[in-house]
Amino acid sequence: MHPERLDDLDQAILRALARDARATFAQVGAEVSLSAPAVKRRVDRLRERGVIRGFTVRLDPAALGWHTEAFVEIFCQGSTSPTTMRAAVERYAEVVSASTVTGDVDLVVQVRARDMRHLEEVVERLAAESFVARTRSTVVLSALVRRPDALPSPDPSPTP
Repeated sequence: MHPERLDDLDQAILRALARDARATFAQVGAEVSLSAPAVKRRVDRLRERGVIRGFTVRLDPAALGWHTEAFVEIFCQGSTSPTTMRAAVERYAEVVSASTVTGDVDLVVQVRARDMRHLEEVVERLAAESFVARTRSTVVLSALVRRPDALPSPDPSPTP
């Protein structure tokens, strides 16, 4: 089944809500030139379709004491299932995201920590997991672009 395409108004509503999930339907409507009830109907439809899964808050990690960030590549011993990997890394409060990937690496984990010592402790704990052969870490110097749940860019117009 192919997902339904989002029209321009749905995309505008999603962009407005992505900027401020607390915006009222009237505020969003003023931004996209629709009435509040029309925005509500569209948002309800987007929720029913699963396009909108929920509304959340974006936190500033540094304000919460998480000043260090890294990507940890995990190389697994033998054949390790994604279920096993997920169960292990979900236990770490410091793990922000984890993805299985192609190539030599099996799993890439994004980690936030208070400082370098804390990061070192987290990496040591990850390396001690029974399925881990070795790890390789890359520390983030500057987070340049972050797009939580960004909308895909529209299809480019065909060139004549």
